[in-house]
Amino acid sequence: MLQTIYTIPDHVFGLPLFGFGLLLGLWAIGSLVLLAWLAWRQGFNDDTRSYLPILLVLGAVVYWVLPALAEENHGLPIRGYGVMLFLGVVGGTALTVWRGYRLGLDPDMVMSLIFWGFIPGIIGARTYYVVEYWNDFLVPGATPWQTFIHSLGEIVNISKGGLVVYGSLVGGLAGFLAYTLRKRLPLWATLDLLAPGMLLGLALGRIGCFMNGCCFGGPCDLPWAVQFPAGSPPYVRQVQEGELFVHGLKFHRDPMAPPVIAAVEPGSPAERQELKPGQTIRSIDGKPVTTVHAAEKMLLDAEQPGEELTVVTVEGPRAAQWEVTRPLPRGEPIHPTQLYGAIGALLLCLFLLAYDPFARRDGELIALLLTLYPINRFLLECIRTDEPGVFGTPLDTGQVVSLMALAAAAGLWWHVLRRQPGRAFAASAGPA
Repeated sequence: MLQTIYTIPDHVFGLPLFGFGLLLGLWAIGSLVLLAWLAWRQGFNDDTRSYLPILLVLGAVVYWVLPALAEENHGLPIRGYGVMLFLGVVGGTALTVWRGYRLGLDPDMVMSLIFWGFIPGIIGARTYYVVEYWNDFLVPGATPWQTFIHSLGEIVNISKGGLVVYGSLVGGLAGFLAYTLRKRLPLWATLDLLAPGMLLGLALGRIGCFMNGCCFGGPCDLPWAVQFPAGSPPYVRQVQEGELFVHGLKFHRDPMAPPVIAAVEPGSPAERQELKPGQTIRSIDGKPVTTVHAAEKMLLDAEQPGEELTVVTVEGPRAAQWEVTRPLPRGEPIHPTQLYGAIGALLLCLFLLAYDPFARRDGELIALLLTLYPINRFLLECIRTDEPGVFGTPLDTGQVVSLMALAAAAGLWWHVLRRQPGRAFAASAGPA
């Protein structure tokens, strides 16, 4: 796990970098150079103008989004998740452009196609996540309008993870569909062109999930099981489920219940300070706590050796105080489901590439993707524990959507196999 790789300072040479700063200036210069080059090469036609929405979105990100993501007095953290997401986009794009070149397609057209699917795909993936975990983004005491504005901000905050593949698939396909209709490209042939690249991007993105700690699996006793560090999503979940002590303390599982101690770890500083099960914590480090969630969060934040930890209970005549002498231990071993997903997506990508020369009709590759990936995802969800069941069933959201995708794939196969054999993009040595 490597959540943060590097932190970009928010000021360079005393000048602001984000917002109305140096980066916005570089964006303006780069955008003008790109548009001028495209206009010189092909004129200010539809292809050139198609870059304008993407460039405007990038400018909005630089001006509004990056300042919101930057940490005060630190700068903008470069997350491992974001780096792998970027590499996934680059890798998937490179594969698609290479395949298009071999089919005689203009690389600029292929790049425009990918740009049209990328932004809607990211928006769809993040929107799906925010809707699925809506309660996690609610602001206590906020008005409906404030909640709406906050949720919009969270949709663009992807630096810490929180993208759902099915959301990206819906958003990306909508963008691709809009471009193919606009340019009158053969729809199924175009989606076949994109399918292997989408899977390669997914494989690299899943490695980002591993670096971030999200999309984690259940308990595992196999040699390749992983133990995530304190503060990671699986560690926090294990604390909430009562599987781990935090500084020698466990609480009852209801996160909104009063912070009543459920168990004290034998031999821990908490036990030596005479904290006992059944006591209710009133404050930690001088800050009042009223819920289990608040108490666990404050204890998790006290992870640096040398910090003083002070716990006051309602029942105790004195405060329990001790020094943190070592970092919190890693969590319990779990399945690295993120890596399983990465391997599965890579194998599916290679399978589509191997099947491509034998496909007789356009649409077969995208139909295979919509058939095999949901099966892989459904099985993978069986060992993931980060999502609860929905609709009163043991199936989580990913499994329900996988079944829906399989139903859609069945309809797609029916449509594809009824068409006459033939493919719109004929293989060639390169563009004419």
